[in-house]
Amino acid sequence: MGELKWYVVRSVSGQEKKAKTYLETEIGRHGLSDLVPEVLIPAEKVYEMRNGKKRVRERNFFPGYILIHADLSHGEVDHIITSTPGVIGFLSENEGKNTTGKPVPLRMSEVNRILGIVDETEEQTATLETPFIVGDLVKIIDTNFNGFSGTVSEVFEERKKLNVIVKIFGRSTPMELSYTQVEKES
Repeated sequence: MGELKWYVVRSVSGQEKKAKTYLETEIGRHGLSDLVPEVLIPAEKVYEMRNGKKRVRERNFFPGYILIHADLSHGEVDHIITSTPGVIGFLSENEGKNTTGKPVPLRMSEVNRILGIVDETEEQTATLETPFIVGDLVKIIDTNFNGFSGTVSEVFEERKKLNVIVKIFGRSTPMELSYTQVEKES
């Protein structure tokens, strides 16, 4: 038996999850789980504010690509992976030419970097996809000042907070608010 290595498989963009499900089903059906123990789509959870509501969704790091931990020394594995619906083929050494090249495994440093990013994002809470910039008009949606509008005067990216200047009774009042307490005005 050969050794397990990480490979990149191209899939139809936007259909990575469907292709991953098909791959896992086919691998299980053929009893090849030992030769392909892991199929992974590197993604992060992001949230966005829509109509005053916080929505969480997953965003792929590499749209159109799936990582596969596999032993390709068994000829059937390569064929099953490439003939799965939604899979275009392996990222290979002759990429860009009209020949089908031999699949190239990722270097361990690349794998560790990608898996490290995935692990980090699983530990963190979701990150905000659309951060604010100084001068943005925002509406407060989650404090005693719900419904008030203001202008962003400072952004603290690392703390996910903003300083917002709000007019209260005709006076400009600075307030520190988190990203989730405001939404951009359109």
